[in-house]
Amino acid sequence: MAKRDYYEVLGVSRDASANDIKKAYRKLAIQYHPDKQHDKSDAEKKEAEEKFKEAAEAYSVLSDADKKARYDQFGHEGLGGAGGFSGAGMDMNDIFSMFGDIFGGGGGFSGFGGFGGGGGRSARPAKNRGADLRVKVKMSLQDISNGVTKKFKLKKYVACPHCHGSGAEGNATETCPDCGGSGRVVRTQQSFFGMMRTEVPCPRCEGEGKIIKNKCPHCNGDGIVMGEEVVEVQIPAGVTEGMQLTMRGKGNAGKRNGINGDLQILIEEEDHPTLVRQDNDLIYSLLLDIPTAILGGFAEVPTIDGKAKVTIEPGTQPGKVMRLRGKGLPVLNGYGRGDIIVNISVYIPETLNKDEKKCIEKFKDSENFRPSEGIKDKIFRRFKNFFD
Repeated sequence: MAKRDYYEVLGVSRDASANDIKKAYRKLAIQYHPDKQHDKSDAEKKEAEEKFKEAAEAYSVLSDADKKARYDQFGHEGLGGAGGFSGAGMDMNDIFSMFGDIFGGGGGFSGFGGFGGGGGRSARPAKNRGADLRVKVKMSLQDISNGVTKKFKLKKYVACPHCHGSGAEGNATETCPDCGGSGRVVRTQQSFFGMMRTEVPCPRCEGEGKIIKNKCPHCNGDGIVMGEEVVEVQIPAGVTEGMQLTMRGKGNAGKRNGINGDLQILIEEEDHPTLVRQDNDLIYSLLLDIPTAILGGFAEVPTIDGKAKVTIEPGTQPGKVMRLRGKGLPVLNGYGRGDIIVNISVYIPETLNKDEKKCIEKFKDSENFRPSEGIKDKIFRRFKNFFD
């Protein structure tokens, strides 16, 4: 099923402020919070769970300036898998820990029975997540038209080969005595729901559930060292300037066999010498000489893959627009291509020799060289529409 618009999910307008977005999410979070569902049927609890996760997913994007900008420009596809999270696969503890400022604490929740009548989830040891990496890729119009495979040699943190990422010499670890290996401890605190028992990362083991007895001397117990990796990425046809693609797990390695960060690829377009991009169309300015404009003939128009020959009708006027169907750029993740739009201008010589002047003067009084009222009106309307 297609995802709903995030602004629609939260019930806010597209120009809503960050504070309005937060208030809207907080209202929905209270409405569908598990503590409010005890007297509901299993079906109602399931519906509340889905709405709770949907609102959390929308807020995770609209509360982040970078993700919000990409979503505003490209919609769900523009997030490229980098936006928010998939609500269907989220642990409720994950949602509460992500939005601690909304729920009055930095941890998960417990003691509510959870959604769906199945009881709360057991706590899981936390895993360190590596930092994301970001690279910029310059692409020509031909690359954008056909799609391209790019290779990058990245300097980044990788798992320590000596301890295999564990951070421990000889894998010597022991269960944390404070949390019993769960990685989380429970604390009671006041929130706008009243007194709540919340789960927070264990301060002794930093949420990992185990303690290193002897640190690896090569990585000082972190489980990661600086290394290199060659990454190959396939960039689809039709991408646009400013679009960001995400490769999951290709960023820095997480400490002590944690979760790898992501690699974010930012698209930049190289200028073309003659073509200008406008969405999926390409704009070309064709400058005709006077004889060709009057008598007609042929002209060449550059395309992405070469040149196209176009017919110039006799009496072609400056400002005429021609369209070469299907010669533009492909639609990202869709069907069809844009066009090449040819804007025609006519070159008027700045200097003439004596013979050329005499030749032109012969036509000065000719009715055919004077614009008719229809042509004058057409040019005026075109000029007027330019400013409307």
